Amino acid sequence: MAGQKFQYDESGGTFYYFVLSFLALILIPTTIYYWPRKKKEDNSKLKEECQCADCQKKKTILANAEPYRALTSWTIKLTIVLGWALLLFLTYRVSQFDYEMASFDPFEILNVPPTSSQAEIKKAYYRLSKVLHPDKETGDEKSFMMLSKAYQALTDDVAKENYEKYGNPDGPGAMSFGIALPSWIVEKENSVWVLGLYGLVFMVAMPSAVGVWWYRSIRFSGDKVLLDTTQMYFYFIHKTPHMLLKRALMVLAASLEFDKRHNSQVQERQSDNDEVPALIRQLPNLNEKCKEHPLCRMYSIKARAILHAHLSRMPLNPETLERDRQFVVKKCPYLVQEMVSCVHQLVMMAYARRVPRLPSIETIENCMKMSPMIIQGLWEFKSPLLQLPHLTEDHLYFMNKKRHVKNLQQFAQLKPEESRQLLKNLSDFEYENTMKVLGKMPLIDFSIRCEVIDDENTNVVTAGAIVTVTVTLERKDMKTLFGDTKAPEKQGIKDETNEEAAGDDDEAAAAAPVKKASAWAKPRKGGKGKGGKKPAQNQKNQKKVPAKAAATATTTASEDQAAAGNSDAESEAGNAEGSDVESAAGSGSEDEEKGKNNSSLDDDDDEEWERLQAKLNKRERLEGKSRLSHTVHCPYFPEEKQEYWWTYICDRKSRTLLTAPYHVTNLVEKEEIQLKFTAPRWPGVYTFTVCLRSDSYLGMDQQQELKLDVQKAPAPPTDHPQWDLSESEPEHTDQQENLSDYTTDTSDEEDSD
Repeated sequence: MAGQKFQYDESGGTFYYFVLSFLALILIPTTIYYWPRKKKEDNSKLKEECQCADCQKKKTILANAEPYRALTSWTIKLTIVLGWALLLFLTYRVSQFDYEMASFDPFEILNVPPTSSQAEIKKAYYRLSKVLHPDKETGDEKSFMMLSKAYQALTDDVAKENYEKYGNPDGPGAMSFGIALPSWIVEKENSVWVLGLYGLVFMVAMPSAVGVWWYRSIRFSGDKVLLDTTQMYFYFIHKTPHMLLKRALMVLAASLEFDKRHNSQVQERQSDNDEVPALIRQLPNLNEKCKEHPLCRMYSIKARAILHAHLSRMPLNPETLERDRQFVVKKCPYLVQEMVSCVHQLVMMAYARRVPRLPSIETIENCMKMSPMIIQGLWEFKSPLLQLPHLTEDHLYFMNKKRHVKNLQQFAQLKPEESRQLLKNLSDFEYENTMKVLGKMPLIDFSIRCEVIDDENTNVVTAGAIVTVTVTLERKDMKTLFGDTKAPEKQGIKDETNEEAAGDDDEAAAAAPVKKASAWAKPRKGGKGKGGKKPAQNQKNQKKVPAKAAATATTTASEDQAAAGNSDAESEAGNAEGSDVESAAGSGSEDEEKGKNNSSLDDDDDEEWERLQAKLNKRERLEGKSRLSHTVHCPYFPEEKQEYWWTYICDRKSRTLLTAPYHVTNLVEKEEIQLKFTAPRWPGVYTFTVCLRSDSYLGMDQQQELKLDVQKAPAPPTDHPQWDLSESEPEHTDQQENLSDYTTDTSDEEDSD
């Protein structure tokens, strides 16, 4: 049996094969995915885009945001070309390797035909040996060895037999495995350099790279926000549970992402000593004399001034403060989302009694309001119509003088001749561009459905049950409203906060106690329950409930009792043995009754299975949730922005949050979101609010009221025919009871005695 032989590659052939294979595996996918391709501009899409001066300026900013884009593209192309050139060179070198044993032909080596005689073979050998012998000037040792093997294979009987049997005159050779490393790596003279290279790569470079990556990553949260910034948000929100919009802007501007000591991308210039104070003097209500840390830090005051100037759409120095504005505004959407998350976490901690003060619903809503304000570069109290291109305060004054238009939907519902008359100061190009942008803005059909999924009767809400509210969002373009004067107006979110007190002390306003009781607080004797209503058992207090709500509650309760009675009758008829089925059912045979019950159970199982499959499919879609929806028209935001939405449930009367704000990032046409919360523990009629807020547009918020008629939770059954096992199972002995997997309360008391 042939042996095995391991050796390092002396000629480098095996190493060439290894490098060739590795290089091909790298180059092919790299070329496919990373070869720079020039994007073909679609003329139709270019026509649909806004052509206003601010949007053209934004395109220039986006183009200049990557100054080394051309150099990077050229470098990638050059690297890929050099890689393919190296691959072709290695392929040529490998093709030149001579593996004599793989193609050993003695007749070809001796240059004689296969029918040659022994004399002709000897004559050819002597003639070639005089030329190829190593002692001759024309000699070649390798060629002479091959000549000798060829002559031996044709003249020697043993060698000829080995050649005919194994293809080699020497017989079966040893199996050789070449290690794909050149021999100079293991040579003694190069050992120091090889060990030094290994030590440098694996003991210095790799640990250093991992350490730097780990040090940088632990400073940030999952949303690329500094952990120190998150801690600061927690501190200020806990300190000011009722945070006004002005103070929320101050906290946002104090984020450590704008501090040079925490973010090396921040630029501090000598000109800031002159430009920032001059900018502060132009901004009222900046509260730059605040003494709280870090609100009084210079970086915080500068960022606050830049945000106020951005919201007021003030022009800044393009070489200094304008660049700072772009840097600050880019960071704000992620910071606002983190602030909303912090408020929600503090609400949950307050419910769990881990923090003493519960943040109000106004706090989280004021945080949400900052996002569309910053994206559009517009204060909240300004008209939403200013989000359209070419429109200014002068145009709005004329529009309101002729016809009072409050929001974008009202403007879209105007007839074409009316809207053109209101914007007669605009040119035809500007008017068409304005209506084009308005037509692409979102129009959301917002609907809700409430149910208790885990209960038998999903339409009845009992005390302490898990309520599931399915929010359906269907997006349309605003152009579907053009000229439609009969379309109902969307109900906006009612803001109950008093923003006129924004100039007062925020902490004093936040310290005011909340008088409204929580929905889960036990009602006092002689007083009202949650939402100003007594439990449903008190007939006197039921008169205070609106007639429609009381009728709904009565109808639901009667239907529930009837359903419960039918269910009990069916269960007794299906489980009691030896009973007269005909008299119980009134008509029909026992087999027909059982068939009906089985068919109804099968239908219920099918419905439950379909519902489960729908949940699983929805979960699969959410796991791969996209962050692409529709591009936002935001010329004052220096990046491309997609439309996102927040939806949540709150209690306006107690000013509390019931569900976590769900961030909808993939609303292209239609989406369904499930919001779950626990129903109040006390029966009664409650009114909650389901809200929808945009993080990109002002004036797009909507709300719908959710009325819950909470019924008293039914007492757990103590006697049921299905639990009567006396006839179907043998009696249990005391020893068998001790072997039970569960322990009852009675057994625990006996053990304690």
